Amino acid sequence: MRKKGFTLIELVMVIVILGILAAMVLPRFIDLQSQAKISATKGALGAIRSSIAVTYASRAAYNVTPYVPTTIDVTMFQDSRIPNEPIDNVTTLVVTSGAVAGTASAGGWWYDSSTGRVWVNNSQYTTW
Repeated sequence: MRKKGFTLIELVMVIVILGILAAMVLPRFIDLQSQAKISATKGALGAIRSSIAVTYASRAAYNVTPYVPTTIDVTMFQDSRIPNEPIDNVTTLVVTSGAVAGTASAGGWWYDSSTGRVWVNNSQYTTW
């Protein structure tokens, strides 16, 4: 009479195959979290830039000077709050006039009030 079941070698081979598959797939999932933070940061940066553009346009239409906002405040946003910067998860805002962005790594946003440009306040992300 023959016993039903798997041999030890068959079980080990299944475990080895599952391990190889996990080793191939796992690096793709590990990188997804950082890619999601980068995409969320770009989205929040776009929202801030859009609010600056809307404020600029409304001030230019009514001839309110300065056209470029001197600071970013919560009234510029629909939900009355400045978006968090997802990489460092902070909302801090550094307002300067004519300075180059990305010289710090404190997180948050860097706003140049002379030009209306805004960046991520982290030296690794100066290209956005």
